Amino acid sequence: MRNTIKKHEDFLLGENDINAQSEFFYVRGMPTKFPGDARYGITATKRTFKLAVHRNRAKRLLRDWIRHHEDLLCDNLDYVFVARHGILNATRDAGRTAMRKALAYIKKLNATKK
Repeated sequence: MRNTIKKHEDFLLGENDINAQSEFFYVRGMPTKFPGDARYGITATKRTFKLAVHRNRAKRLLRDWIRHHEDLLCDNLDYVFVARHGILNATRDAGRTAMRKALAYIKKLNATKK
């Protein structure tokens, strides 16, 4: 399992970020500060999810989908996942498919950037 991003500064936008989105989440890949030890961070804001139970469910679903597609994560990128409201109605299969597409897109863009 990868390390997680914990500091607020590491969640902020950068110049060389690669973005992908789906109806369930938004993902941003940014160059890592620790080569060989890429990290990920998950956010579910109070503005989007009023209840804590909904924020926790969104983060739990994102963690499950990330674990399922960990092989698609690039070692030279840190990832930030932002949950969208549609995630509460997502099925496991639909979410995993959306995650696979988003991570494959970011991996493809990262390969062309090099």
